[in-house]
Amino acid sequence: MKHTLMAACVASALAASPAFSQDIQSVAFFVNGTLGDKSFFDSAQRGMDRLGGELGLETRTIEAGFDPTRWESALVDLADSGEYDTIITGTFTMVSYVEQLSQEFPEVNFILFDGIVNYAECGCENVHSILFKQNEGSYLAGVLAATLTTETTDSLNPDPVLGFVGGMEIPVIQDFFVGYKAGAESVLTGPTMLEQYANNFGDPAIGKEIALAQYGQGADIVFAVAGGTGQGVLEAAVEQGRLAFGVDSDQAAIFAESNPEIANRIVTSVLKNVDNALVSAVTRIQAGENLFGTAEAQGLETGGVGLAINDVTRAYVSAETLSRLDEIAAQIIDGSIEVPTAF
Repeated sequence: MKHTLMAACVASALAASPAFSQDIQSVAFFVNGTLGDKSFFDSAQRGMDRLGGELGLETRTIEAGFDPTRWESALVDLADSGEYDTIITGTFTMVSYVEQLSQEFPEVNFILFDGIVNYAECGCENVHSILFKQNEGSYLAGVLAATLTTETTDSLNPDPVLGFVGGMEIPVIQDFFVGYKAGAESVLTGPTMLEQYANNFGDPAIGKEIALAQYGQGADIVFAVAGGTGQGVLEAAVEQGRLAFGVDSDQAAIFAESNPEIANRIVTSVLKNVDNALVSAVTRIQAGENLFGTAEAQGLETGGVGLAINDVTRAYVSAETLSRLDEIAAQIIDGSIEVPTAF
């Protein structure tokens, strides 16, 4: 039912015929949290930096914090200021705000990433929604984790136990786990999948506590899909001498200089390339393509998701396995492998 509903929303949006186009000159990024997660929001901020540097747009980032009671008034003030023709914001938690404000401020354009408005109900002809097929990237992560987990090294034990720490038990995060589990089960019969949610995207202490428990239950790899909370998972991997998978950004590359001990424990990260998606959308709009009133889903085929392959990856993963991952990615793209989804 969830999958059908999302498909219907996207189909409705794609069928829409917005009545106007928009030349974007000034963009504000409303962060319903804070930067510094070295993951999701930081990826979006890299996109903002590129919008300013590559496209020469006026940009501003507002960090609203994690208290939702402050979001609406801050968003209204931003839209009402008249200083920005486009507001970018993200995650499912912002959907209702964007639906409401897009109608109250029809002269302002909104780009919503990692969420989709209900176009059939709100109209929202000044909203472009960007979704990601995180299940596809996570399937590859599951294949890799299952391939590694039965090896015996200083960091790996032979037990087929894999961990997963999510920020919140919501469809977009569960979609990571569904793909991860399916990928692992394509390699191993009946692996033990430890799945737990922190109910928080900004608490590394909780992430570390959950990860320590999963490592204690035999997991040698824990996949952290929890924003800033996931940093605690990475700390636990160092403490236990185990491995972790990061998310959204290439977290091994991000930590390489500031904390190489953590970086060397992050075998790969499931990339959600928010930066590329935002720059692509704005560039296309600037070129005359009217994306407002429509939704798009970015997956392996469009480069919206993927696996980070870096020196740390190559230290743990054989060239043969990397080649196999490329083959599986191609099969997902051509439809030979259908990855299940939480939607």
